[in-house]
Amino acid sequence: MGTGSDLRGDDAAGLAVARELLQNPPRAENLLIVEGGPAPENYANRMRAFRPELVLFIDAAHMDETPGAVRWIPLEMIDGMSASSHSLPLSILAKYLTLELNCEVGVLGIQPEQNELDAGLSLPVRAAADEIKAEIRRVFP
Repeated sequence: MGTGSDLRGDDAAGLAVARELLQNPPRAENLLIVEGGPAPENYANRMRAFRPELVLFIDAAHMDETPGAVRWIPLEMIDGMSASSHSLPLSILAKYLTLELNCEVGVLGIQPEQNELDAGLSLPVRAAADEIKAEIRRVFP
């Protein structure tokens, strides 16, 4: 699930990954791609119907890294690292999904360069989003 806000520059990194995968989706039946936007909790019913083993959030996250750096974020660290554009903190949604769907939840963070209003993705964040998209396509051809 790509999360974030189109209105805040690099905060749309996760959305870019999801949107581009949705334009030409992998043919894997065991993969559901969701553009979660700033309110990914709105898709909990859709995820419940899909019955995933893993929910992967892709999101911009302030991690004190070089812009475009991609890191796994431990669930207990999400609140301190999120770009905070979500209506419900990802940590609460992750706990809910873990309990409700009996699945694993992972968060893949992309270090933003900027979160300016009405800006597009910066070059390093665009490159990171492209790498993530390519890796998903490699795993799910």
